[in-house]
Parts: sequence; C-alpha cells; structure tokens
Amino acid sequence: MSESQSNVAEFSVSEISFSIKRTMEDTFGYVRVRGELGRISRPGSGHIYLDLKDDRSVLSGVIWRGVASKLKIQPEQGLEVIATGKITTFPGQSKYQMVIDALEPAGAGALMALLEERKKKLAAEGLFAEEAKKKLPPLPKVIGVVTSPTGAVIRDILHRISDRFPIHVLVWPVRVQGETSGAEVANGIRGFNALAPGGSIPRPDLVIVARGGGSIEDLWGFNEEAVVRAAADSAIPLISAVGHETDWTLIDLAADLRAPTPTGAAEIAVPVKAELMAMVDDRSRRLNSGLVRFVTGRRTELRAASAALPQPQDLLALPRQKFDNLANSLERSLIVSTRTHRTHFQTLHGRLSPMLLTRLTSKARQDLVQNSERQQRALKVAVAQKRQAYAALAARLTPGRLAQQTVLGQERLAGLGERLERAYVARVSQEKARLDGLQKLLKSLSYKDVLARGYAVVRNDQGHPVRSADAVAPGAALSIELADGSIDAVAAGAGETPAPAKARPKKAASGKPKPAGQGDLF
Repeated sequence: MSESQSNVAEFSVSEISFSIKRTMEDTFGYVRVRGELGRISRPGSGHIYLDLKDDRSVLSGVIWRGVASKLKIQPEQGLEVIATGKITTFPGQSKYQMVIDALEPAGAGALMALLEERKKKLAAEGLFAEEAKKKLPPLPKVIGVVTSPTGAVIRDILHRISDRFPIHVLVWPVRVQGETSGAEVANGIRGFNALAPGGSIPRPDLVIVARGGGSIEDLWGFNEEAVVRAAADSAIPLISAVGHETDWTLIDLAADLRAPTPTGAAEIAVPVKAELMAMVDDRSRRLNSGLVRFVTGRRTELRAASAALPQPQDLLALPRQKFDNLANSLERSLIVSTRTHRTHFQTLHGRLSPMLLTRLTSKARQDLVQNSERQQRALKVAVAQKRQAYAALAARLTPGRLAQQTVLGQERLAGLGERLERAYVARVSQEKARLDGLQKLLKSLSYKDVLARGYAVVRNDQGHPVRSADAVAPGAALSIELADGSIDAVAAGAGETPAPAKARPKKAASGKPKPAGQGDLF
C-alpha cells in the first residue's frame, strides 16, 4: 500500500492552486450570472469589489478599474443585475470569484425599484422641495440648452424659438445616452452656472435640459444622482424636457419646471413676439386713451373750480389797505421814538458833567483810604494776639517744666515696674502649686508604686503586657519587670522545671527603701 502511494504525483501548493485556476477559467470562461448585489467596496485603486447573492449562496466578484468606468449603470446595493464575465480563483486565499466584464439590470423591474429607492433618498434631502424652485424669467435674453448637438431635439428647439421670439441660444453638447451621459449632462448644467455675468460668453438667463423619448434604459442617465444634484443646485432657472409626456425621470422632479416635450420647453421659455407686440400696442392705445380722458376730466374740474374763485384784485384789496395803514403808523412811530431817545440822551449828558465825575472820584479815593486803614489796624491786632499765644506756649516749655515732667514720668515708670514684678511672682507661685498637684496625682496613679509593694509586670517578646496565662505558649520568651529592675524568663510546660533566668542589669535605685517583710516572688 505504501508503494502505491509513492507513485502518486506530488504538487506544490502553488502548482495545485494554479492548476485549479486554469481548470475553473477553462470551464467557466464566459458565464452570465443573475443575482442581487450585496456588499460593495470601492477602494482607492478604482476597482470595485462586490457580492452577488441569492437566497442560498454568495459569489464574490471584482470589476477592474478599466471596466468600471465604462459600465452602463453603477452597482448599488440591493439592485438585481445580470453580470457577465468569467469564474477564476484567487490563489492567495484559496477563494474563487467572478471577474465581471459587463453589468446590466435584470429587467425594467430592477431599474424601477432602484429608481424608487433613489427618489426617496433624494426627496429626504429636500432636493425636490417646491419652495426651493425658482420662477422663470418672462423674456430671457440668452437661453442655454444642454442636449445632443446632432439630434432632432436641438433643431426643434431652435426652430420653435426662431418662430416665436428669436434670441441668443447657447448649446452645450453632451451625450444623452450611454455610460457617460449622466456625468456630461451634470457638467453642462454646472458649466452654464459657472459663466460670469458680462463675460465674453454670455451667461444664460434660462437653461433647458432636453432629450427625445426612449426606454427607461435609454433615459437612465437623467436619473443619475449627479444630474439631479446639479439641477437642484443650479442658480439659473432650469426647464426639464426629457422624453415624451408619459416619460419621467428624476431630473423632472429637481428642475424648476417640467415641459412635456422639448418643443413645449421652447414654447414655455419664450413668448410669441407678434402676440407680445400686439399686446404692447393694445396696452399703449389703452394707456393713451386713458391719459386723454384723465387730462380732459382734470381740465374740466379745474375750469369749474376757477369759476368759483374771486378775482385777484379783490383778494389783494384788503391786504393793500392794511399795508397803507401800517406804513402811516410806522412813520409816526419813528418820529416819536427819535424824540424820546434824544431826551434820554440829553438827561444822561447832564448827569455826566466833569464836576460830577470829580466828586465821584474823590469819594471813591476816600473810601479806599478808610478801608486801607481799617485793614492795617485789624492786621496789627491779629499779629499781637498771635504773639501773646506764642509767648504763653514758650513759658510752658521752660527747662524747669521739662525736668519736672521727666521726674514725674520716671516715678510712674518705677511704680509700674514694681506692680509687674509682684504680678509675675504671684503667677509663678500659682503655676508651681498647680504643677505639684499634678505630680502628686500622677504618682498616685502610676503602676511603679504597685511594683514597690511586691508585684511584677510580665511582657512577651514584643514588649506587650501578658494579661492571661493562656496567651503564653511553652518556651515563649518573657520579660518580668520588678520595682528595682527587669529579668528575662522562658515559659515552661506542665511538669517541666524552668531553666534559671538570666537577670538583666538592675536599674538605678529609685531612692525609696524596699518595704520590710516583703518576700520575693521567685
């Protein structure tokens, strides 16, 4: 049996792994697998790692970076898809996986389910809110159109605008179907918004995103999240004209207005020039006739009001008479006022004669001299009073007076020193007596007197007093304190004769005689 086993070919781990890899790829070199997308991972390398699953199994899959950029739809968790590719193995982990070359939804039902889920997500973010929608300009000067430059849609829009009201139209060319259509439409919307007002390229006043009809797969680019966000973020009012009237996409919900068709968008964007001019002419005629009627009516009212007014000469007659009366009164008043002032000035001239001025000056000089004399006398009196006060103070500050005050101070200081000494002696005596009493109390409570009467204190090897015989084990070291010193001892068991204890050096005698007749415990 061992010889037959030795004839079996041996493989290394790498050889058997790559052999299995070739077998898998040869057997499943091209397969289409239908399943629901589970876990989806997008690392920085650009590859996409995902799981295809059904109710019983899970198949790992990978989409390389070059293929991922060309996918018609981007993988999203929960979407039912049909994946096309080959089955291979990953030798590094002994796993098999599917290398996906193409990915498509598993029918319209899967796309509709994904569309509903994306619609709920974007609606929860407020991208479809009615209060965020902008009003369209009544007569835009420039219109920007995001659509294919070669299709019938742009020709219909340009033809309709030219018939109704020819204005400047800018076309942002994009693909309206395919893998890159969503990104191109989003870039077109953002590109029109990025144009500066007043620049070399005029900034549109209105943007139309247009495409002809088609299936849900054909219109899927206008359901991309990037397109919806670009439409919702657009600062320029935006009309969505994607598909026929029965078709709808997510950009229709995010746009400021949805048109049923691209031609309908052109009709909404601009009015009919002839109708507008007719309306302006009609309103101009109505305005002119209204102005004529207004002016005629006001002229009639003015004439009626002027007929009821008095003549101008009648209005000015009474004020003119009052003016004449006041003029005559003013002349008489000026004459009387001049005479009164002249009399007053003459009176003042008589009072201001040179003799009067001389008298007034002499009187003022006399008053000044009298005031000066009074102030000098008051100053002399004040100086005399201050001199007397200073003399009294000087008399009090004689050397004899100072010596007398010094003697009195020394006597008072000596008396205070005697009082302090007596108080100190009395306090010391009180504290000495109190200390003697405490010493006697301590002596009466000390155990030393008890030892002097023949008792002893037994301590263990740790220096703690022994309070019970049960606390001493046989052979334990003990210390016995007597009145005149301490001795070491060893506890003996029952029936044993204790060894003679080695006496410690005696302490100095306390000075008290040992009581006569007191026996030794040992």
